[in-house]
Amino acid sequence: MPSKGLILVVEDEDSIRLSLRDYLAKKGYEVLVASDGVGALKQLLDFGVDVIISDYRMEVLGGDYWIKFLKKYCSSTRIIITSGFLRPDFEIPFEVVYKPFDYHDLEARIAELMEDGPGDRA
Repeated sequence: MPSKGLILVVEDEDSIRLSLRDYLAKKGYEVLVASDGVGALKQLLDFGVDVIISDYRMEVLGGDYWIKFLKKYCSSTRIIITSGFLRPDFEIPFEVVYKPFDYHDLEARIAELMEDGPGDRA
């Protein structure tokens, strides 16, 4: 079965990162993982990623600086930020999915983004 696309999951919580990786792989995606923004940079330099699913709050290169990096250097990549801490009134230039989230719903949103084409984000 051909891959549906390449996703980078950036999440510092092991259980979420690894279970989401496994779930998305079973749905037909190729999945890379990183536990923080620095690890994500390495993956982004080595691979052409279609979608980034990233936690907002991480110990190493997370939060506002990670968002600034993504906005400046990954503007053509589809990005979803996940968070259990952000308030809805906090401005993020990307779609935000609040934790806890349903993997099925997240995968459905990823599929919609893939259909939109590169750089087309809702």
